[in-house]
Amino acid sequence: MGALDYLSNFCTVTSTRGRRKPMQTVEIRVKMDCDGCERRVKNAVKNMKGVRTVEVNRKQHRVTVSGFVDPNKVLKRVKNTGKRAEFWPYIPYNLVQYPYVAQVYDKRAPAGFVRNGPQAVPMPNTTDERITHLFSDDNPNACFIM
Repeated sequence: MGALDYLSNFCTVTSTRGRRKPMQTVEIRVKMDCDGCERRVKNAVKNMKGVRTVEVNRKQHRVTVSGFVDPNKVLKRVKNTGKRAEFWPYIPYNLVQYPYVAQVYDKRAPAGFVRNGPQAVPMPNTTDERITHLFSDDNPNACFIM
């Protein structure tokens, strides 16, 4: 039986294809000044294997790539064009509790966005703090209670 198992390993068909990467959306911040910069970045990323869509927003210096790609490979490809690039460091303004804290507020951020960083004051956890938070001026929903 051992020799038969040994020979059957040579006859079995195994897939040599690697696992497919999951569908991802990668957002990258790239300094672009003109149409040539935009076209160069878009063409570099568009020709990658697994890329479905490429959106370039020159005003926000933002490139959005969606497809079955590795985010680090996309970033490396954009950097190979000679542009300075990094992963998108901003989050929408409404997701941050205190958007004007020193680590969060960035005047170079596009409109409606702030830098993703540590929050100044976390949401209260204890019951006493929750009750005082209900009547606080920082709570936009406080007027519903009064």
